[in-house]
Amino acid sequence: MNFTKHGAVMVLFLCSLAGLGILFGFQASTTVWPPPVQQVPDVAPVLPVADALETFYLPPGYKLEVVAAEPLVREPIIMDQDADGRLYVVEMPAFGFDDDMQNSMDPICEVVVLEDTDNDGRIDKRTVFMENLILPRAIKVLADGVLIGEPPNLWLMRDTDGDLKADTKELVSDTYGRRDGNPEHNANGLYWGMDNIIYTAEQTWNLRLKNGKFEILEGLSRGQWNVSMDDAGRIYRNWNEQPLFVDIIPTQYFVRNPNVVRTRGLYEILIERNETAIWPVRPTPGLQRAYRKGFLRPDGTATTYASSADPLIFRGDRLPEEVQGDAFVSDSPTNLVHRLIIDDDGTGRFKARDAYAKGEFLASTDERFRPVNLYSAADGTIYVLDMYRGFVQDIAYQTEYLNTYIRERNLHRPIGLGRIYRVVHDSMRPGPKPSLSKASPAELVETLSHPNGWWRDTAQQLLVQRGEKSVTPALQKLAAGAPDYRTKLHALWTLDGLDATNPAVIEQALNDASPDVRAAAIRLSERWLRETNHPLQAVILKQMDDANWIVRRQFAASLGELPQTKRVAPITAMLQRYGDDAITVDAAISGLAGQERDTLDRLLQSKVAEQQAEAVTMLAATVAKSRDEPGTQRIFDLATASNQDQWLREALLRGVETGLSEGGGGFGGGFPRRPPSRFALTREPQALTTLAAGSGELAETARQIVERITWPGRPAPVNTGRRLTPEEETRVATGEQLYLNYCAGCHQPDGRGQQNAASNLVTSKIVAGNPQASMRVLLSGMEGAQGLMPPLGPTLNDEQMAAVLSYIRRAWGHTAAPVSPAEVQETRGVTSLRKDPWTLEEIEQFAAGARFRGGALQ
Repeated sequence: MNFTKHGAVMVLFLCSLAGLGILFGFQASTTVWPPPVQQVPDVAPVLPVADALETFYLPPGYKLEVVAAEPLVREPIIMDQDADGRLYVVEMPAFGFDDDMQNSMDPICEVVVLEDTDNDGRIDKRTVFMENLILPRAIKVLADGVLIGEPPNLWLMRDTDGDLKADTKELVSDTYGRRDGNPEHNANGLYWGMDNIIYTAEQTWNLRLKNGKFEILEGLSRGQWNVSMDDAGRIYRNWNEQPLFVDIIPTQYFVRNPNVVRTRGLYEILIERNETAIWPVRPTPGLQRAYRKGFLRPDGTATTYASSADPLIFRGDRLPEEVQGDAFVSDSPTNLVHRLIIDDDGTGRFKARDAYAKGEFLASTDERFRPVNLYSAADGTIYVLDMYRGFVQDIAYQTEYLNTYIRERNLHRPIGLGRIYRVVHDSMRPGPKPSLSKASPAELVETLSHPNGWWRDTAQQLLVQRGEKSVTPALQKLAAGAPDYRTKLHALWTLDGLDATNPAVIEQALNDASPDVRAAAIRLSERWLRETNHPLQAVILKQMDDANWIVRRQFAASLGELPQTKRVAPITAMLQRYGDDAITVDAAISGLAGQERDTLDRLLQSKVAEQQAEAVTMLAATVAKSRDEPGTQRIFDLATASNQDQWLREALLRGVETGLSEGGGGFGGGFPRRPPSRFALTREPQALTTLAAGSGELAETARQIVERITWPGRPAPVNTGRRLTPEEETRVATGEQLYLNYCAGCHQPDGRGQQNAASNLVTSKIVAGNPQASMRVLLSGMEGAQGLMPPLGPTLNDEQMAAVLSYIRRAWGHTAAPVSPAEVQETRGVTSLRKDPWTLEEIEQFAAGARFRGGALQ
């Protein structure tokens, strides 16, 4: 925490303590928390780490300690620890490398090993494990090697002689992302989950180490930056302005059915943007879209995440119990770490909420503090990786506004710095350094009961990677009788990783008091569910009405592992009981893969009620997406029958419309898009086309479906162009009068312009091209062959500007789309720091569809 420095005496006093502060992690105290917004210089200087410590604010009792700083660490972006607690850190000096902030494709990045050799809590030794890397993104330390993600390559690198330097390099895959120089959207994350799957983010497959070989597991691309896990093994990710998603249903269930149109339960959002707010301690004008109305408060601070990352679930034991199991989200553009509390409503449904009404777990007044990653460490605390630089937005995505802001303040220099901090609490000391590489198998089994999740995870991984089947009896004992459900889960999944589990262990776990243990038992039973007549199937089917959603949803997903002839009946029963729960519906349907029509028929033949509308819609969607014509025509017949309930007709038609669209669900919730193509039927669905010719909501949905199907003899659609809405027609009419008032003097009422004084708008490619071009001309002006076109931005508001542009783009034979006030507002904001008129060359590039990327048009 910080406090205001009053006068020169206080400054001198603080300077005298700088040496002690850097050693012991002092932060100055404050009597007010959450703190008010602090005033800061317009240009952020580079601070030595001792001074940087004085810029942090944390809740009472918490503080930061320095673990490492430059030159021992430079540009850290992600880390892992080996079994003895050494830090393996990925460094990315190639990011924003030159004066133009372009990324370097030269092999100048490294993975380093950082050690605390004198056990004082501070790193004092740096060893380069691997050099000459190109924009590496991910790391996972294994018992026998280190996985390093260097898109598009995933390497297994080994140190065979114990000097902490890699001397062998084995290619695991060459499809780990793309080598395109763009680190913002590329494969990352190598997180060993409790189920012994190594999970990724922004990548379409995961990984598993089995019998010494790596298996590629098909997946779906979810998340943006890094992966985390809770004590039950659920996987968490994030996306930019959305801070927290969880995999209630693991990825592999959805990839088994290509007909699924929605994946609720996978990457399930836990808190919406309007339910959470951030509270920086400094004004934050240097954000990608800080120009947008409402983005900043009157005090200049951002209201919402600018680029959330790394949703760490804290599983350590050396911070107070109040934060254990909470999610910590770094937002480096606003220089803070946000804390979210994850609540279970008592039935297994999860929701997140802000931990503080108007405060942050960690915030800095230093604009160069960039917490890009968090780590739940071996010593029981949280490590914060600070890239420490003036910008973290990739050049390919910088808005004109942000690019100008960075350059005016020289924030793109210097680079090559970096810090790693440790969050500690006054009531506790960090835990001891581990030495698990030398632990015996029995000691590793005992470690599965450790209160720190890092120790439990590492012990499990070492046992599985080493194939220590000798500990099977001890693991079975823990799975049956450990007092802590977390230990039971680790024991169960360690047994599974060793291929040493058995039905008796599963049956015992099905009766456990913990819903997480019961759900894990159902998932672990699947190898026997696949057998034709295994006795365990009957035992599992009795779990359908478990009292907890965690168990019921896993049960719905696991039903799809039954032999094909045995799936439809229990899945239908599950949808009858719990068809109002979207996650259960999607998990159950994921297991059908070709049996959707049979399941829908069986569901409709039962006493289906409106509460099953969700299930009806999603089943109809999968039938349509699979291009099952008999099934789809049957749906048309039911949906157009006037004797059917209105809700049922709506549910069926809505499902077909969803299944025939190009994709299903929103970001994170949809399945991969199928290429847009019309569903070719063998005959016209006359009842549907008749319905589509009518009026009302049913007719509108029917029309949407008719646009996506065809049949023999159907005339090809005629493209007549989009008609204007009444609102757009009014805007164009208003724009005509504004044009006559402000523009016609030079461009003439007919748009042809005065010779040598104004351009001809009738023949102009700028007018008919990308609207970004015309908007920029009117907002900022343009230097052209006829001289300066003066800006109208200061004169016309967004509504008026949109009206003028809409009129110009629809007059004199032009048929371009009108412009909305929202588009003008966005462009006004993104160019608000521009001081000079545009050149004709720049505007012509915009008109041709070029985008502003990193200070230049591309």
